[in-house]
Amino acid sequence: MGDKKSISALVSGGEANAGPPLGPALGPMGVNVLQVVNTINEKTKDFPGMKVPVKVEVDSETKKFTVEVGIPPTAALVAKEAGIPKGSGTAGTNYAGDLTMASAVKIAKIKIDGSYAFDVRGAVKEVIGSCVSMGVKVEGKPAKEVFADIVAGKYNDLLK
Repeated sequence: MGDKKSISALVSGGEANAGPPLGPALGPMGVNVLQVVNTINEKTKDFPGMKVPVKVEVDSETKKFTVEVGIPPTAALVAKEAGIPKGSGTAGTNYAGDLTMASAVKIAKIKIDGSYAFDVRGAVKEVIGSCVSMGVKVEGKPAKEVFADIVAGKYNDLLK
C-alpha cells in the first residue's frame, strides 16, 4: 500500500468542478481531477444546491482514489425540504417556511446514521429542534408545539 493523502472540502451537491478548492489540491497528487470531480458529482447529485462535505483519499503510488460523502447539515436538509433558501433570521417572530411531518421523518432517516439518536423518534426531535432555531413551522404550527406533540405520542404511527 502506498501513502494515502486525503483532502476534505465542502462542495455544492452535483456541482463540483476542477476549480478551487478541488483542482489545486488534487492536481499535485497526480490523479485525474475530472474523474474525481465526476465521481463527487455522481455521489452528491441528490443534494442539489446544498453544501456537502466530501473527503477524497488518493493512494500516491497507484493514483487510485476514493470519495467519501458526508451528510449535509440538518439545517440544509430542512431548507431543501421546506423549499426555502435558508432559515428565518428572526426565529420565533418570523417564519421562513413550513415543513411537513413526512419531510421531517425523511430528513431524520437521512441523518440517523450520523446522529446520537437511537431511533427515528429521537432523530425527528433533532430535526424539529433545527426547525425551531430556523423559524420553520411544521405542519403549519410552530415547531415547539409539534415537538410537544411528538413527546405526547401524537405522531407515533409515523415514527415507527
